Amino acid sequence: MSTDTTTELLVRAQRLESDGVLSLVLEHPDGSELPAWTPGAHIDVILPSGTVRQYSLCSDPAEKTQYRIAVLKDPNSRGGSREIHETVRTGSLLPYRGPRNHFELEPAPHYLLVAGGIGITPILAMARQIAQGDAGLTVLYGGRTRPSMAFLDELAALGGTVDVVPQDECGYPDLEGAMAAAPAGTAVYCCGPEPLIRAVAQACERHLGADAMHFERFGAPTPPAPGTAGTATAAGPGTPGADEGLAEFEVELKKSGRTLKVTADRTLLDVVLEANPNILFSCEEGFCGSCETKVLAGIPDHHDTILSKTDREKNNTMMLCVGRSKTPLLVLDA
Repeated sequence: MSTDTTTELLVRAQRLESDGVLSLVLEHPDGSELPAWTPGAHIDVILPSGTVRQYSLCSDPAEKTQYRIAVLKDPNSRGGSREIHETVRTGSLLPYRGPRNHFELEPAPHYLLVAGGIGITPILAMARQIAQGDAGLTVLYGGRTRPSMAFLDELAALGGTVDVVPQDECGYPDLEGAMAAAPAGTAVYCCGPEPLIRAVAQACERHLGADAMHFERFGAPTPPAPGTAGTATAAGPGTPGADEGLAEFEVELKKSGRTLKVTADRTLLDVVLEANPNILFSCEEGFCGSCETKVLAGIPDHHDTILSKTDREKNNTMMLCVGRSKTPLLVLDA
């Protein structure tokens, strides 16, 4: 259901969904069907400046000719959200790649979906699909203020139990209570800032077990504060450090027809970009997925925080920005 081809999308419409959150309806310029997707998927969008950013799809997968994304104008961002809000307009053409999904819904009798702020975007698509089936649904949605929380009306219309928790009115969501009330077999899906993910993971482990937890983060994981638990804060070991004695290896690039050496002081991404400067990348920390590349041979050394344990064991793909190789030669579809 994903594609590595970079094509263009037309911005068909824009709408202010809440204070600071702008949604964009995207279509193929000729109105044809777009690649299929499932809830939890995102696309890479290449902005006019050349910046690459990832945005979760929050529309209905049944809408074959449209994608919808929603973007928070974050004053602390690296510029992507500001560019969307200030320079992209209806009629603009935006190159994109995808969709891809590392946040898939797994079958369960009941779901507890937890969203923080703009983390509602993948959660909304998940809630819509769950509401159409027989599984139970509870949504816990926290934000700074009610006017800043997007898609409240759409969530309310889906049915199920929706608990909206604006911080200025109610404080923080009652995660312990939500986990304690969840029936056995509940799957927990969370998207939001790192402190929320960490708190949800800890409460989930206490009441439902660590395996019930699924999450997607906005940025690279941060270590927990001294004296606090760090359970299930990341999907992997993180970026390899210089003190790990990184080994040299060779990478064969099938599409480029070149074999290059990756020395200990260089990242795999840096080396691959020499042969193919069109490789997409963004975060360079292993959490966004832009540089995900197919592995044709060899065993990658994964250091991202995206791939699940099962996906890592398959060794079908890897993130170039933080990944390395456990074998002397790695063959990539690049």
